[in-house]
Amino acid sequence: MNGVHDLGGMHGLGRVDVEDYEPVFHNPWEKLVFGTMVATMGQGLYNLDEFRHGIEVMEPAHYLTSSYYEHWLETIEKNLIEKGVIDRGELDARTQEFLKNPEAPVPQREDPELADRLLQLVHGGASSRREVSAKPRFEAGDRVRVRNVHPHGHTRLPQYVRDKQGVVERVYGAFVLPDKHAHGEGENPEYVYCVRFDAEEVWGDSAEPREAVSVDLWESYLESL
Repeated sequence: MNGVHDLGGMHGLGRVDVEDYEPVFHNPWEKLVFGTMVATMGQGLYNLDEFRHGIEVMEPAHYLTSSYYEHWLETIEKNLIEKGVIDRGELDARTQEFLKNPEAPVPQREDPELADRLLQLVHGGASSRREVSAKPRFEAGDRVRVRNVHPHGHTRLPQYVRDKQGVVERVYGAFVLPDKHAHGEGENPEYVYCVRFDAEEVWGDSAEPREAVSVDLWESYLESL
């Protein structure tokens, strides 16, 4: 979907401040949000693409004025409510309890087997690569054009390369298609390609000379030239 989350090539948003020796977490509550994401996604209550899409559909002003882990908290709540794990009334009631009594103990659960499984997930990750019998449609050196599409749902296709021409640099293999996976339509794995675009093709006259940008794109995002 086209939204404020897709910031590539946009102007007027100010400089990106890089913090020296930036900590992993700026506030203790961010650790809890990170842990909640691992515990809920790690148990299969929602998938990574549903998680990302939940951030994309945030109210634009709220998205732009909230922090990274606030985005995470927003999509965790949204997905757990939509999956029926919790309901809005229950969430609001517990929130009010802790607002009235911030020092109240947080519920604890002892499950060493689950904790060990989630720890392995954090350390090892979970690949979305899949084996497919089909051959890749493109190979390194092929010239391609990115489809000029504007999906209403989740996509990993950034706006700034749509309808642009580039050259395939590398074929990675087949991976779960986020556009379908985010909406409960199965994995539908496709080949992913690293496509190189000349800067002038993407940015026009404002591009720096002899520069390029490489973007990883799923096969259905591309057309032959």
